[in-house]
Amino acid sequence: MRTLNLGILAHVDAGKTSLTERLLYAAGVIDEVGSVDAGSTRTDTLALERQRGITIKSAVVSFVVGDTTVNLIDTPGHPDFIAEVERVLDVLDGAVLVVSAVEGVQAQTRVLMRALRRLTIPTLVFVNKLDRSGARPDRVLRELAAKLSPSVVAMESATAPGSRAAAVASFGPADDGFGARLTEVLADHDDALLAAYVDDPATVSYRRLRRALAAQIAKAVVHPVFFGSAITGAGVGELMAGIVELLPAAGGDPDGPPSGTVFKVERGPAGEKIAYVRMFGGTLRTRDRVALGGGRDGKVTAMRVVDRGGAGPAPSVGPGRIATVWGLGEVRIGDTIGAPRRAARNGQRFAPPTLETVVVPSRPADRGALHVALAQLAEQDPLIDLRQDDVRREVFVSLYGEVQKEVIQATLAGDYGLDVEFRESTTICVERLTGVGSSVERMKQDGNPFLAGIGLRVEPLPPGAGVEFGISIELGSLPLAFLRAIEETVRETLRQGLHGWEVPDCSVTLWHSGYAPRQSHAHAVFDKSMSSTAGDFRFLTPLVLVEALREADTGVHEPLHRFRLELPADTLGQVLPALTALRAVPGPPVPAGSAGGDPAYQIEGEVPAASVHRLYQDLPALTRGEGVLETEFARYEPVTGPVPQRPRTDHNPLDRKEYLIHVVRRV
Repeated sequence: MRTLNLGILAHVDAGKTSLTERLLYAAGVIDEVGSVDAGSTRTDTLALERQRGITIKSAVVSFVVGDTTVNLIDTPGHPDFIAEVERVLDVLDGAVLVVSAVEGVQAQTRVLMRALRRLTIPTLVFVNKLDRSGARPDRVLRELAAKLSPSVVAMESATAPGSRAAAVASFGPADDGFGARLTEVLADHDDALLAAYVDDPATVSYRRLRRALAAQIAKAVVHPVFFGSAITGAGVGELMAGIVELLPAAGGDPDGPPSGTVFKVERGPAGEKIAYVRMFGGTLRTRDRVALGGGRDGKVTAMRVVDRGGAGPAPSVGPGRIATVWGLGEVRIGDTIGAPRRAARNGQRFAPPTLETVVVPSRPADRGALHVALAQLAEQDPLIDLRQDDVRREVFVSLYGEVQKEVIQATLAGDYGLDVEFRESTTICVERLTGVGSSVERMKQDGNPFLAGIGLRVEPLPPGAGVEFGISIELGSLPLAFLRAIEETVRETLRQGLHGWEVPDCSVTLWHSGYAPRQSHAHAVFDKSMSSTAGDFRFLTPLVLVEALREADTGVHEPLHRFRLELPADTLGQVLPALTALRAVPGPPVPAGSAGGDPAYQIEGEVPAASVHRLYQDLPALTRGEGVLETEFARYEPVTGPVPQRPRTDHNPLDRKEYLIHVVRRV
């Protein structure tokens, strides 16, 4: 039995979840097609998903077509939940990108297609809503070629679009012109096929074209297009046949070492962690002890394997399959189970969140429970970072957009019984070193109250390099436990620079150290007042590091997004001033065919992340609803104007006196 792990991706409201329901119904998994509007779909299980009619969490269901088991993963379409999509991409064998026959290619559609092509994920395109009024499949096909990929080829024709009688007819070898169109697309990526066709078109058989099509789809260079309606079922059978024939099945050696990837983590009724694992090789069995990376491991206590619409208990799971696994208490999303994959898709596909807000419980007594609940939610979404302000007893959470606030609020109320409010969101900036700095605190000198001596030097590194910790003291001159305490505290302290923002890319070198060896009074037990402890180094490190940062100085940088905007030509005069008011830097307008039959322009440029949400809000009014905006994170740029300050969540080593009042008392 072949196994295919298939992702369903689309812009919000294009019909992903409805298509999932129709596929399950066509495969005989469910007896009735669920409705997104009625909240009765198989994959949208969260109360807010049913209420809003959108997908928030990825869901896995399974069905069988012939000799192929398809594990289908329904993913969110709203941009605020792009992190959920990111985790799914790594475990797919193929994808179906859903596009509305009415709205056509939208901004999020382009973002998803670029990611799919960059990761070479074989992708079919399904043009949905063929039965809706305003459906124009020919126009959408032209949009796909112009905006997503020039190598798209229609696999069927659509009849009576825009009505309940809409239907499709698959092209075959007898259809006039289909072989030539298919050959033209395939020959762009296959010189041998092109040469054979030029020499004698008759020698290029239809069977050869279908084999070449499957091969080029597997390389993610050609994308076949299917038409249909998830509501009426038109074209869904043809799509299912195309999925089985054209997308490559999962591989892997069942006798090799176990190797899998965790793409989702949730909590069970008793609070236990449940990991969703896609296996790439080997066989994972109950009671196996597996490595999770970073020195962590765990023992599998139970498994359920996704199969035929549900998940059932199983003693083992082999390559290509998806299982829910119990017993891995320290597991995190993105962990490798067992042996690392040989051909893993590397690199982060989507930018980290650029917004931050404070979550405030309605009842002050719920502060402790709120932190526990948010920590568990962060386990399910590692890009939702938490910052705990122990001084003000506040919790900061990072997120992608305003819709996530509603999701977090509903989840906390429904699952944890916590009523919360949010403060206004702020943009997350970073600090970058502008020079080199050094500082030292010598033991028992200059008011140093700790039995420790530390000298640190900080230097800037290129963007994306991360934090590097180096040692230039003599090896063995400082116990390993103290070295670890210094390094861990350095990394923690760099999360809040001189202005409160994280310092992401720098080198920190330990060039001086001093400590008091373990001592005790005669015939007495160990006396830590005479001997250095790891605590001495943990409390001294922030004071030394911030002084080095002061000498080097830091500049605050804000996130900048790259944007691409298509708009009717007659709205250009009001859009350009609006972009300037939002501190955007647009490039020159370029003619871009037509939008709604009228002349159109395309503008590319850069805009601060703080203005992106406002731009999305204002665009419909500025362009009569015809403007199409696409944005993506580009880089960080120095802030112009007043330098934004971020509230600190520690005892502020920048104020030495206040810091020592709090910390020395603890020591």
